[in-house]
Amino acid sequence: MIRTTAMAILFASSFIAHASDAPKVKADPAKGKVIAETVCIACHGADGNSAASANPHLAGQVEQYLYKQLKNFKAEEGKPAVRDNAIMGGMVAGLSDEDMKNLAAWFASQKAVPAKATDESKIEMGQKLWRQGDFKKGIPACAGCHGPSGAGLPAQYPKLAGQFPEYTEAQLKSFRLEERSNDPEKMMRMIAAKLSDVEIKAVSDYAAGLR
Repeated sequence: MIRTTAMAILFASSFIAHASDAPKVKADPAKGKVIAETVCIACHGADGNSAASANPHLAGQVEQYLYKQLKNFKAEEGKPAVRDNAIMGGMVAGLSDEDMKNLAAWFASQKAVPAKATDESKIEMGQKLWRQGDFKKGIPACAGCHGPSGAGLPAQYPKLAGQFPEYTEAQLKSFRLEERSNDPEKMMRMIAAKLSDVEIKAVSDYAAGLR
């Protein structure tokens, strides 16, 4: 477990330099609220608590992470978006950098209504992967970057506690297929490539039950 934890710390420390994506100007959540109520409400809810598992909960998410994702969804200066998603690309197309900072601040300030674990039979497997990883397969502990309680750590590591297990599962599979590639240094792609469908489902379900 010590060696696996060390791997996680090594992964985490190698991405601190990317924290420059974080907002540097103080954002205005009140202005973000207006955008949420007009642009985001249909999919994520005005307060960031989505009603459908296909759309992630944003309430209480790490502010810097939300800002980074919004930036990644937007195509700028003739370059394609770092995170390719036709729906989100359309949603952020009209948002300024200030708008995205304000929106991130609004959702981050909201209280999450967490999802729940749905498959008790895989809790033990999910817990082991979250807390210890799997040294033999080269999988670091999820807690090394996302925190023991799933609250997230620096700007690069989102809160996963209480997230829809279906959404987390879909993102891990997307990383595994390299359909999603906005992870610095391919960290999530490398990890997801070593996870089986069963392991992905187990750890996603475990994360949903974290508080």
